[in-house]
Amino acid sequence: MRADLDIIQEWIPAGSRVLDLGCGNGELLAWLRDHKQVSGYGLEIDPDNIAACIDKGVNVIEQNLDLGLGNFASDSFDMVVMTQALQAVHYPDKLMKEMLRVGRQCIITFPNFGHWRCRWY
Repeated sequence: MRADLDIIQEWIPAGSRVLDLGCGNGELLAWLRDHKQVSGYGLEIDPDNIAACIDKGVNVIEQNLDLGLGNFASDSFDMVVMTQALQAVHYPDKLMKEMLRVGRQCIITFPNFGHWRCRWY
């Protein structure tokens, strides 16, 4: 598991309802399901990642995050997670408000583009 996902899994209580925005290949949700009995959904736009989620048995919905989270009721989830995807949306402020509407707590991570390796690249 990626280092940031390993840290995040520690913050999510067992048995939680989790929404993973930009869930990628479903690695985090699959691990949480198998080790912490977490239920939830992943939202993803990339067809290859959606196929990977399905292969892992992760509940995944094809959805563009820029269109919001209107298909989810308020307070539907205990935790909403968005890792390494904030920089990819056009309206991050609107999405963060939506995250707080549908979840009781939120975890957001993003790459450090100021790190020397990124700058060198």
